[in-house]
Amino acid sequence: MIQDFFGTYRLEIVYLHIISAVIWVGGMITFRYAAHQSFQSIEDPRMRLTRASHALKRLFIIVAPFIIILLTTAIMLSIGLGFRDAAVDNNGNVIDSHRYYLYSIIHVKESIWTIMSVNYIFMVFLRNKAQKLIQTGDLQEAKKRLSPIAKYMVPLNIVLGLIAIFLGVYLRTS
Repeated sequence: MIQDFFGTYRLEIVYLHIISAVIWVGGMITFRYAAHQSFQSIEDPRMRLTRASHALKRLFIIVAPFIIILLTTAIMLSIGLGFRDAAVDNNGNVIDSHRYYLYSIIHVKESIWTIMSVNYIFMVFLRNKAQKLIQTGDLQEAKKRLSPIAKYMVPLNIVLGLIAIFLGVYLRTS
C-alpha cells in the first residue's frame, strides 16, 4: 500500500522530505546565529530573556509540522524506495552488500532525525519552564533553563541535521 502510494506521489514525497529538513535545520541556524546574537545586545535581562523565549516559541511552532512531515516522509521513502527488498531476502539474508550498506545508512538517518526530535521535545519543555519562570520574575533560573538550548541543544540539532541531509544526498546519488 505505501509502495503504491509512493509510486504515485514519489516527487511530492521527496520534495516534502527535503523541504522539511531544510526548514527545520535552516530555522535553527537562523535562530542560533542571527536571532540569538541579536538578543545578546538587549541590556535589560528580563527583556532579553522574554524576547529569546518568544523567538524560541515561534521557531518551535513553525518547525513542529515540518518535523512530523519529515518523519512521515522518511518512513514512506524507506519503504517506497525498496532499500530493504534490494538488500535482504525474506529470511533477512544479505543479497547485495552495497544495497545493504545503503539500507544501513537509512537507519542511521532515521536514528539521527529521531534523536533530533527527542532533543526538540526537551527544548520545548525547557523553554516552557523558562517562560513560566520569566513570568514569575525568577530571571536567574529562567536563564539556566534557556542557556543550554542556545549553547548546546540547537547546535547539536544543527550538526545532526546537516549530517542527515548529507546522508540523504549520498543515498540519492549512490
